[in-house]
Amino acid sequence: MSDGIRRTLALFPIGIVMQLTELSARQIRYYEENELIHPARTEGNRRMFSFNDVDRLLEIKSLIEQGVNLAGIKQIFAVKTDVKFSEKTEQSAEVKQEVSDAELRRLLRKELIQAGRFGKQQKNGTSSFFY
Repeated sequence: MSDGIRRTLALFPIGIVMQLTELSARQIRYYEENELIHPARTEGNRRMFSFNDVDRLLEIKSLIEQGVNLAGIKQIFAVKTDVKFSEKTEQSAEVKQEVSDAELRRLLRKELIQAGRFGKQQKNGTSSFFY
């Protein structure tokens, strides 16, 4: 299992997150209400937090301690999200280019194989390209 997947697994109940972040349950719920975090929910509707959620809460706490208000934090996260999205888009375009190059090679190889078969001289000495 990759580290990225591990970091997104919802493992921690709010009590553990409170201890890890030194935030109150009310603060954590407030950040959720303002869509700064998005914890998973159990069937019983309990919040479950991932490592990424805990990291984000610590980042929010740090920004607030530096005097950044909620609107500023939202803008910071929006910019980070836009940067990550554009990086992923660039990576996706590179992958698509690689795939299309690979597809092109496959098609050319297929055509060359077919041309090799049909380009061979037949028993009567003529090429099959003309038939």
